Amino acid sequence: QVQLVESGGGSVQAGGSLRLSCVASGYIGSRFPSTWCMAWFRQAAGKEREGVAVINVDGSTRYVDSVKGRFTISRDNAKSTLYLQMNSPNSEDTAMYYCAAARTYYCSMRENDMHYWGKGTLVTISS
Repeated sequence: QVQLVESGGGSVQAGGSLRLSCVASGYIGSRFPSTWCMAWFRQAAGKEREGVAVINVDGSTRYVDSVKGRFTISRDNAKSTLYLQMNSPNSEDTAMYYCAAARTYYCSMRENDMHYWGKGTLVTISS
């Protein structure tokens, strides 16, 4: 059974930095996660979950406009780990952040495209 476990959340002041990690385990064979698209989503209080960043198998990335230039998604396939480097966060970045994976080479930032989800890690940005 595939599991995704996020870590690295916490409280940080606006303008600081934070790095989220997501470790994948429980998969069968050696193909995961190097051949799976992975992504970060977030859900703020009272709002719907939204896609933040996606990294495809070929390393190409996509970001939601609000984080472009500030956040960086990356992956280390040897460690089965996905990262989200958050630089210069602001109060609007406060949310529960979720790691997700799709059994495809390319994916969008749509929830329905994802096959596996982590339980989330809370990020709080204070001004």
